[in-house]
Amino acid sequence: MDALDELFDHLRLATTPTEIEASQEGIWQLWLHTGHPVLDKHLEAGMRALAADDYSEAIREFTALTTLAPEYAEGWNKRATAYYLRGEYRASLDDITTTLDLEPRHFGALMGRAQILLMLEHWAGAITTLERVGKLCPYWPGLQAQIYDLRDKADELEN
Repeated sequence: MDALDELFDHLRLATTPTEIEASQEGIWQLWLHTGHPVLDKHLEAGMRALAADDYSEAIREFTALTTLAPEYAEGWNKRATAYYLRGEYRASLDDITTTLDLEPRHFGALMGRAQILLMLEHWAGAITTLERVGKLCPYWPGLQAQIYDLRDKADELEN
């Protein structure tokens, strides 16, 4: 079993916010490692641009990253984030789909998808997405209550 799988096992079994946060942090550390200096340069430049609210530059850097390393899920996830912050939800959802094709356990991408679906009032899709997060981390703080509330809201709208 590799380190990422071990961390996901810990995340699934974690019951306290501290344990959950530690597992997530370990996972993010692995996801943010490209293994190549040129790819790291694009990732770091894109993250700096995101931090500076320069979403166009971030998208350019993350596009270069996904072009050079199309199998690197975090490149797609970061670009999805930049598109989201720029208000381009369809492009963000497309990149989230690619992220999840490459790494189905990507809880960051799943939470991003759920957030966009909630904004679009696509309750069933948001519930399904959050349920996927729940399978990865059953004790994610507030998650079960959020799913329960969304089910109630969806039921109210159907009646």
